[in-house]
Formats: sequence, C-alpha cells, structure tokens
Amino acid sequence: MRVVFVTPRYDPGAIGGAEAAARLLAEHLAQEPGIEVSAYSTCALDHLNWENQLPPGTVCLNGVEVTRFEVAEPRRRAFFDLDARLRGAPQGASREESERWVRLNGPQSPGLIEALRSAKADVAVFSPYLFLSTVAGISAAPMPTVLHPAAHDEPPLYLAAVGEAFVGADALCYFTHAERRLVQRVQPVAAKPQIVLGTGLGKPVEGGRPGGQVLGTGDRPYLLFVARIDAHKGADLLDRYFRTYKQRRPGPLALALVGPVSTEIEPHPDVVVTGPVDEPTKWDLLRDALAFVHPGALESFSLAIMEAWEQGVPVVVHGLCEPTREHCARSGGGLWFTSYRQFEAVVDRLVADESLRSALGANGRRYVQSHYQWPALVPRYVRFLRSVVERGRRPAA
Repeated sequence: MRVVFVTPRYDPGAIGGAEAAARLLAEHLAQEPGIEVSAYSTCALDHLNWENQLPPGTVCLNGVEVTRFEVAEPRRRAFFDLDARLRGAPQGASREESERWVRLNGPQSPGLIEALRSAKADVAVFSPYLFLSTVAGISAAPMPTVLHPAAHDEPPLYLAAVGEAFVGADALCYFTHAERRLVQRVQPVAAKPQIVLGTGLGKPVEGGRPGGQVLGTGDRPYLLFVARIDAHKGADLLDRYFRTYKQRRPGPLALALVGPVSTEIEPHPDVVVTGPVDEPTKWDLLRDALAFVHPGALESFSLAIMEAWEQGVPVVVHGLCEPTREHCARSGGGLWFTSYRQFEAVVDRLVADESLRSALGANGRRYVQSHYQWPALVPRYVRFLRSVVERGRRPAA
C-alpha cells in the first residue's frame, strides 16, 4: 500500500501540533512491512507568512520521501482583514467570502496540487482541515482520501468553503472523541468511515540537566508551559493569571514559558521566557516541573500534555477546551479551571499537596502508556487505511 501525506509544513523545525503528529505517524507507518510512505508539503516553516525557507525538491526524512513545493504568494494583510471581518459570524459569510478566506489563508502552492493529481499512491492523508493545501488537495486527489481535521470549535470550521474538505474526504481520523463529536455537530460526515486514533509518543530523551538550572531559577518550583507563546495558545491568559497569583500568593513559585514567541511578555521576576528549546532540554524541563499548564481553549489533542504525563507530571488545562478536559477526566491525571479563582484554587492545591501531584502524574502516565503508544496505534491505522482503499474514491455528497 502506498500512502502520501499532505501537510502545509513537513519538517522537525516547523511548530505545529497537527503537522507534527502527521509527520510522526508517517514515520512510524513507513516502518511497517508492505507500506510505502511519501509526503507532499511546501517550502514554508511559518504559517503566519508562508515564506519559502526550505529548498524545493525531494529529501528522505526518517524513511519518508518528502517532496516540497514553493509557495507562490506569501500571506498578505488582506487575509487578516478578511479574517477579522468573518470571525464574528462565520456562518453568515457568503460562499465567495469563504472561498476567498481559504485562498488567502494559503498556502498557495499550485505545484503541490498538480503533483498530487498524478501521484502514484493508493490513499492520500491530509491534515489539518483549514488550509488551502487540504481543501484544494482533497478536491484534486484522484485516490481515496483521509482527513485528519485537528479541529476545535473556532470560526473557520463553520465556513462553507472549508466544509468542502469534510464533505469531499472519503474518511476521517480524529485525535479525541471530543473532536469527533464537534465535527459531527458541524459537518455532515456521520456516515463516513471514521476512527479515533490519537497519536503516539516517542521515548523521552533527556539532556541530564535539572530544570531549574536550565531556567536559571535554582531549586524554585515552577509551572511549565510548552507551546507557541501567543494568545491562540492561551499564553497571555496564563501570564496574566500567574502575575495575579503572585500578587496574592508571594513565594518561590515561578512560571516558565517555552516555545517560539509571537506575543510580547512583559518582564517579571517570576516569569522566564526561554524561546524554543531542543528536545533534550524540553524533556528536562518537563521532568522537573511542579505541574504542566496548558491554558489554550482551542486544542484538538495536545501532544505536550501527553509528554508531561509521560514524565509523571500533573497537568492543568482550560475547562472550556473539551478535548484536553476529556483527557484529564478520563485519565485522572489533571485538573482544570475556567476562571482566575479556579486557577488560584488549583495551583494552591498542587503547591501544597505533594501526594496529590504524585497521584495525578502517575494516573497520567498510565493513561499515556495504555492509549498512546505507537506499537498499538499503527496496526489499527493500517487496518483503517486498507478499508478506505478497498472502498475506493467516493463522489462528494
């Protein structure tokens, strides 16, 4: 079976949870006997501007033949203007407006779409749902298609042109049951073949340094956030809540914000902004954190949460994010908040109760080891792909 993955970005240096999950799945799938895996992507690393940063052409990455195509146009100001206008009432957008949104959102890579039309593959896998490479790619693909939406409840999910990716896909693969429920509420996909798979974890590769040494905070306890540092991921909310907490609860507790910085964080003696770090450093920071906090309300899975649990660290999430709250409820490995008062109460409990932290972390580790290990996930996915290939390409409803 020949499988081609289509993502806007395909590179270990690209920051994007859905695309990273697709890349890891492709790499593990390529290790299966009788499976040939390739990938089509663009030369971009940054979805905010779609600048061509990688050379076009074909390279081999961890057993996957990756072909990158240039982006024809960078993302322009017109997209952000249109997005701001449609975001308040996406269901009221006209067909033409939604099509223009998809086109301006990009990435515009005609070479990728043309290559897909003649690709020698039995099935094409697309992720995430909201980019032009997915919407146009599913429409152009002659082979059966599988959409990994990586959806959360956000305005683009309700745009008519974006919905074409869901209607046109032959099958869907979800990260969580919460994501599946959301998509089935919004898009007419209930009759399509579907699977809730999640993603697997690699083994921690630690650098051998104490987390406090990395941060320059010594033996102080710290809360940890690992993601892109911007409002979309909730970094500004966490920063604001933490500063309020420190005003009300003076003490040694610190906050570490780790990842590419897209929003300005004002200096604070108890807040450390590291920028991006390498994998060993990330695992060191996770291992020694008092708790991992993911305050984003718009998540479809969160690999970082699973990595924290793999290290036996308790997790705190935003209560309005159904997928991450579902993880915490199912695992017994985390707590959640929907207001500052709840955030304060959760942090107070974790700071004061070491046995609670240990129990939550242990529960989370068992959850990850039971549900999100590649040796169990890959065979399930192979069986699913084979069933999609056997059914063949179906005309869109």
